[in-house]
Amino acid sequence: MKTLFVHQNCPGQFKHLAPRLAALPGNEVVFITRPGKPDLPGVRKLEYTPARKPAASTHRYLRLTEEGVLNGQAVAKVATELRGKGFRPDVIVAHLGWGEALYLKSVWPGVPLVGYFEWYYRAFGSDVDFDRAPSLDDVCRINTRNSLHLLNLEMADWGLTPTRWQQSQHPAEYQRKLSVIHDGVDTDLVRPNPQVSGRLKDGLNLKAGDEVITYVARNLEPYRGFPQFMRAAALILKRRPQAQILVVGGDGTSYGKALENGQTYRQQMLAELGDDLDLQRIHFLGRVKYDVFLRVLQLSAAHIYLTYPFVLSWSMLEAMAAGCLVIGSRTAPVEEVIKDGKNGLLVDFFSPEEIADGVDHALYNPQKMAVIRRAARQTVLDHYALESCLSQQVQLITAVARGEKSLSSFGGVNTFAR
Repeated sequence: MKTLFVHQNCPGQFKHLAPRLAALPGNEVVFITRPGKPDLPGVRKLEYTPARKPAASTHRYLRLTEEGVLNGQAVAKVATELRGKGFRPDVIVAHLGWGEALYLKSVWPGVPLVGYFEWYYRAFGSDVDFDRAPSLDDVCRINTRNSLHLLNLEMADWGLTPTRWQQSQHPAEYQRKLSVIHDGVDTDLVRPNPQVSGRLKDGLNLKAGDEVITYVARNLEPYRGFPQFMRAAALILKRRPQAQILVVGGDGTSYGKALENGQTYRQQMLAELGDDLDLQRIHFLGRVKYDVFLRVLQLSAAHIYLTYPFVLSWSMLEAMAAGCLVIGSRTAPVEEVIKDGKNGLLVDFFSPEEIADGVDHALYNPQKMAVIRRAARQTVLDHYALESCLSQQVQLITAVARGEKSLSSFGGVNTFAR
């Protein structure tokens, strides 16, 4: 089977899937991406560069759509050159968020396309109106932004999305062809380590059993509840004189808006809390290598994960796989995975007091929490383990490539993965 992957940030969500397909006998895998991305074992990588950026004169509602068209044109050019050398994929697998695959079915008519659908924007009922009422301008901009996603939904023969919550955000008439299969967590690598210890920075030596509270996000920003976490951290440090708090994440903005004054959200919260925060016991580690990230999770006595109703972070599932006691926000993507008191604790996203109370509850009840920790890992083993997810993804892609007419077991109400 010949498979073409497309993702501007190779490997993205296809880190494990593309090499797995490449390793199967008789398979050929090509990956089209932006310049400078890493190579994958057994995968031939090709690069594309858009001809230009969206024009400054383009209406701001349409700039992302124009960017998608430019991406699609650039990828189609590379694909046309590939076709000229005799390559015709049996199936195309592409992240469709940036328009890269818009024209590939015109380059190769009849070749099926499996799209990775990460998010469909809504003005109401998810992230946009979570902490404020959207303006008319917000509503119009978001509805227009979805024009690119609607084109993708119509064009794709089938789709992948990692959670039921993300599936539910898409228009009902398209949900029938979106299989819910997570990217998977390597549970052999991400696991508890009762003997973990080590120095995370100068003067900070920790070991399993220490009162370590952890928080992880790609960037420290409101979408991942960073302001609420910081206010809770101030309370936790006052209540618990032995506590050490480890914070992993950068100072950029992945989602939502950056502060207009050029401040980072970390600077803003440090200024807000001032002397209420014991800076000797809260440690900002920045972005760290994966082995350090795993050690942070394994050291954790209580792990705080907060999010808007948005894409669920891989890190929450990794924390559960590492045996963390996750104190998660009572928001839809978290509630899909965590059942309060069963495999984690749920708290009000907007209440620093309730978040701090959750930490107290976790640390005062170690025997009860040990049961919940084991249940957290078992949840990942049962529903999100990498080998199982990869197997399901390969089965789906193979079925689409073969032109199987009945894919009902891969999507709709009876989703292929739980």
